[in-house]
Amino acid sequence: MRVLMILACVLGCSFSGGAALAQSGPLRLEITEGVIEPLAFAIPVFEAETPDAAGAARELAQVVAADLTGSGLFREIPASNFIAQRSTFEEAVRFPDWRALNTQALITGAVAIQGDQLVVKFRVFDIFAGAELGTGLQLVGRPDAVRRMAHKVADQVYSRITGEGPYFDSRVVFVSERGPKDNRQKRIAIMDYDGANVRFLTGSDDIVLAPRFSKDGSRVLYTSFETGMPQIYVIDVGSVSRRNLPTPAGGMAFSPRFSPDASRIVYSFEQGGNTDIFLMDVATARSARLTSGPSIETAPSFSPDGSRIVFESDRSGTQQLYIMPVNGGEPQRISFGEGRYGSPVWSPRGDLIAFTKQTKGRFGIGVMRIDGSEERLLSASFLDESPTWSPNGRVIMFTRETQGPSGAPALYSVDITGRNLKPVGLSSPASDPSWGPLQP
Repeated sequence: MRVLMILACVLGCSFSGGAALAQSGPLRLEITEGVIEPLAFAIPVFEAETPDAAGAARELAQVVAADLTGSGLFREIPASNFIAQRSTFEEAVRFPDWRALNTQALITGAVAIQGDQLVVKFRVFDIFAGAELGTGLQLVGRPDAVRRMAHKVADQVYSRITGEGPYFDSRVVFVSERGPKDNRQKRIAIMDYDGANVRFLTGSDDIVLAPRFSKDGSRVLYTSFETGMPQIYVIDVGSVSRRNLPTPAGGMAFSPRFSPDASRIVYSFEQGGNTDIFLMDVATARSARLTSGPSIETAPSFSPDGSRIVFESDRSGTQQLYIMPVNGGEPQRISFGEGRYGSPVWSPRGDLIAFTKQTKGRFGIGVMRIDGSEERLLSASFLDESPTWSPNGRVIMFTRETQGPSGAPALYSVDITGRNLKPVGLSSPASDPSWGPLQP
């Protein structure tokens, strides 16, 4: 279908920017210097097939619409503009009525509550082609999981139209903060990708930093100062049980990350004024030093296949990014631009590395190829840091802090083209996000 082919090309070409793309005929999407005209879609309220499903039907359509428009790639046509009014899920689509509104995609659905199950059916139509995109689908979940079901529907719609992997039905672990800036209380919390359903995983008695998801989303690594010295802990997301991971004595361990298969953990270890990168075998709890020397090496992150590690180091005299084999070896420098680079994170696609860059008194979030080429900044402010990738590698979430004594950190997200910069919907200060995988 034309919707699918054009948007897939736009998304595939968007990182290099600059190019313009057009399609003759009624459907037209253009990208110029990274700017994409959002695809216009309509989503009538889903049909309630049982009397007790009316509320769920309304909420489902609202959340699906919010997910799609929030991606920056879609624009919702208001219901007040509708010409065609649908009464049942099965009735035929009147394509000319939707074409008159320049609708490019139509999403229809029906909801029923059957005992202890919420049953959702939906269909997606390419209006200008006058045909359905694929076939209709049915999802089944719990009646109290309306938002999750909506995210799953939105993921299916997003993937059908863009050809990209989904990311809406995912969670983010982060540091939730409260209190004055000089006496801030911090807790590890988890939320839906859009800021809903916040749940705390730790109390507020100690300082916690840098939570990091395992690839399957079942565990979270983080650094705690509860003993006075930074130590690494792992917490089970389901049971909220936790344990300390032993690291070499006489030093400070921090910045841990799981390997893709969660069999190993890479972390930073400071001892005697020197900071190096260590690799721990989870089964044996034995650690091996990967770097050594007078320079400071920290903030390691695995490649998606677990074969390499990207990290930051000042071995060249300034803070730069390096890549080395997972078992150690001579690192290769990949950053050469003006300024200082830090907190690198490998994209789940394997093609890009996100980072924090400090230049000209400002901090920004950037991306580059793994060989250091095609570097570009996506944001810049008083303090932008701690990038993390969405499961499909399309969006980056990060921490932004404003200047001044009352400035508080907040979570923001941005597309890898630099478009669609926006805050995440949280009501309290937050920092250090780590985006988890799609939920099962």
